[in-house]
Amino acid sequence: MNSLPSLGSLFAVLLLTASCANAPTDWSQETEITKWPDGKNGAISITYDDGIINQLTIAKPIMDSLSLPATFFIITGKVEGSGKGKFIGRDPKAIIAETATIKTDSTNFFERASLIAFTGTTEAEEYHANVGSLFEAGKVAEAYKLLDEGYEKIRNGRMRDTNDVVFHNNPVDTTTWEQYKSYEKQGHEISSHTVTHPKLAVLDEVNMRYELEQSKADLAKFMGEDATFSAEGPYGTENERVMEYAHKIYPALRNRMPEDWLEEINRGSKVQPGKTQKEYVQWQRGALSTTGIDQMKAWTDTVNAHDNIWLVLVIHGVEDYGWEPLKREELKQYFGDVKENEDAVWVATFGDVTKYLRERKATTISSELDENEIRITLSSDLDASVYDIPVTLKTYLPEGWKGVNLVQDGRNSPLEVMSDTKGSYVRYSIASTKTQVQLARMKGN
Repeated sequence: MNSLPSLGSLFAVLLLTASCANAPTDWSQETEITKWPDGKNGAISITYDDGIINQLTIAKPIMDSLSLPATFFIITGKVEGSGKGKFIGRDPKAIIAETATIKTDSTNFFERASLIAFTGTTEAEEYHANVGSLFEAGKVAEAYKLLDEGYEKIRNGRMRDTNDVVFHNNPVDTTTWEQYKSYEKQGHEISSHTVTHPKLAVLDEVNMRYELEQSKADLAKFMGEDATFSAEGPYGTENERVMEYAHKIYPALRNRMPEDWLEEINRGSKVQPGKTQKEYVQWQRGALSTTGIDQMKAWTDTVNAHDNIWLVLVIHGVEDYGWEPLKREELKQYFGDVKENEDAVWVATFGDVTKYLRERKATTISSELDENEIRITLSSDLDASVYDIPVTLKTYLPEGWKGVNLVQDGRNSPLEVMSDTKGSYVRYSIASTKTQVQLARMKGN
């Protein structure tokens, strides 16, 4: 026959149960940084290449009226006061003379391709660009042959200035560093598109480094270190040799971001972003004169239909100036559509999205429950002076918690309690520099 427990043993069981209930509990799996800020579905970064004046006098005011930020990848050599384009190396006359008797090959190609754009004519600049296009397309022999043709013209005085408008180096683009600084203060990102917009893949090391490093140095000098985070190698190059150098100089390149959790779909790809199995996909789309507003709006719809797409829109010309210009009315319609979707889509600069994603992936979170308080500790190896974008945390609550305050800097801020299939939770944003935060259960809740 089973005997009933004594009053003493019952008291011991109750005491142990109460002690366990009040003991700190590990909640490390119950707090996460959300995939996008404020629980949004995806992100859009609107970027401009070349620092063309109409981008700043027509497109930017439209975006300003809607409080939408942009990233401007500018050619720093066009801005007064900054380092100008130049050839670094041996005596150009000696190099040109050698082309009369020595054909271009792998031993002299990069030196000659670096020099030709600085021999004094716009036609020579075109030769540099066309040689670079052939080389990046894998047509190396054709690139050598075209370079020889160009130098033959130079030696015989037949290389001329063309009548073509060169957007990469045009006197119409007169934006000053003071103006760029004011645009940054308005929330826009000003970033590097090199000194002269060359074909980086066909430059020798010293000239490639100059294009990348001098541009960064001028941005640091006139804009501050924040402007040295992002860059775009001209012509959207993905050349491996260029990427090796550029990634040592700039933390983020629109050309390529080699993260194992990020899939990149470049402007020319027809791959659909919704088919990726990776946590994030950077989906670049180039808006051309023939794209059409319906197609541009469909890109936003695609972002909304998934939870992992970062749309990076690339714009060049605006109205009647620049390569493949978009009309003012098209921009008004498109930016208005983006604004209408802002509740579901995070619109941010290229640099800010990059920082948020890296902060999320690099941050370790541990949480501890102590009676009516959850203490959350965050740690990361990232440089907090650079990676400074606030992160959004989502914390699941113990059963029965119906009211919660965020305790921060001596202030209590009430949070909305929400729920999903996993349970009740709160969502809140904190500075990325924060290493600890507390959630306090409201009395009576």
